[in-house]
Order: sequence, then structure tokens, then C-alpha cells
Amino acid sequence: MTDADLPPRDRRWPRSVFAVGREPDARFTFANERTFLAWVRTALAFVAGGVALTAYAQLTGRPSAAALVGSLLLIACGVVSAVGSFVTWMRYERALRLGRPLPSSKLIPALTAVLVVFAVVATLLAL
Repeated sequence: MTDADLPPRDRRWPRSVFAVGREPDARFTFANERTFLAWVRTALAFVAGGVALTAYAQLTGRPSAAALVGSLLLIACGVVSAVGSFVTWMRYERALRLGRPLPSSKLIPALTAVLVVFAVVATLLAL
């Protein structure tokens, strides 16, 4: 038997995901990947919103503490969304490979709560 006869070594990362279980139906893996990419787009929108808020405050000549806090909150939501989407993708992919039920998302309720508080505070400041 030669090296060409052996199956290729799986070099996919992260090993904690790809080294366990069986290869799931590709449709589920692709759906999980599309969801991850949607969360990454959401993270990018949060960061862009934070940068835009800062730029707007500077352009109007009224940079305030509220604008700075709002910008930092939006950018923090972007960071949390980006990191959380990767962690969630790993948890879901691992569950698919092991034939387990998909775990619940901790990211959705946390971001929803932060954004509701942000919207309420922004509305009160606008009045």
C-alpha cells in the first residue's frame, strides 16, 4: 500500500469540530455556514453604525458623551456578534457531526437586550 492509497488526512480547523463524529449532510453544513456569514454581516453593520455615529457627531461639531457611548456600544455589539457567531457555528457544527440536537443560541437574547436598551436611551436623548 502506498501513500496514494491512503485517505487524505483531514486538516480542517478547528480540530475540536472536525475531529469528532461523522460528516453530516452537506446541506446542513452549508446552512450553518450561511447563518454564520449572516451574523458576520450583522457584526459589520454594527461596527459601521458605531463609526458612522462618531463621524456624524464630529461633523456636526457636537461630539458628546452620549454619541461616544452609543458608538462604543454599537462597536461592542459588532465584536460580540462576530465572536459569538464563530462560537455558535462551532457548537452547531459539532452537534450536527455528533447527531445531537442543536443547542440554543445565547447570542440572540443578549444582543436583543442590549439593542433595546440602546434604542430606548437613544429615543430619550432625541426628545
